[in-house]
Amino acid sequence: MTTQSPVYTRTAVVLHWLIGVCVIAQITLGLWMLTIPKSPPGVRAGWFNVHKSIGITLAVLILARVAWRLLHRAPPLPLTMPKWARVAATANHVLLYVCMIVMPVSGYLGSSFTKYPILYFGMKLPQWGWDAPALKDLCSQVHLATVVIFIALIALHIAAALKHGFVDRDGVVQRMWYARQASSG
Repeated sequence: MTTQSPVYTRTAVVLHWLIGVCVIAQITLGLWMLTIPKSPPGVRAGWFNVHKSIGITLAVLILARVAWRLLHRAPPLPLTMPKWARVAATANHVLLYVCMIVMPVSGYLGSSFTKYPILYFGMKLPQWGWDAPALKDLCSQVHLATVVIFIALIALHIAAALKHGFVDRDGVVQRMWYARQASSG
């Protein structure tokens, strides 16, 4: 049985897919760059600076998404879904948002507590932190732990979308897929 749920706004759909693709690419880049040897000098640092620049850009997009989401309620999930599934979906979405906020904040704070400048696509940003290895390590641990949680949540999100799209066929996926169906905004 197919029941069409109300759709997200165009802005929500664009932000969802743009940030989703960029987050997956950013996580992939982050995990890959950890494998780069520290010698010769500069290669690894260059990729870390690219990662930081993309992370700062993503943080701005995420702030826009959070603001949009706070001002525009998500369409309700179909009542044909079991209550446990609606609760699980809501919890997953909340945790995805938490990770979207914790990841760039912990990355930025970790970069602030080193002697190295933060470069945004080559432009030096003001240094407000200080060289504090213990704080940098704490932020790095939070950043890495969050990425593991984030990957699990993203996998669950994608698995649920596939289930809704190919097994349940309940209209849940179409709410975020077809931007042309979305209301203005």
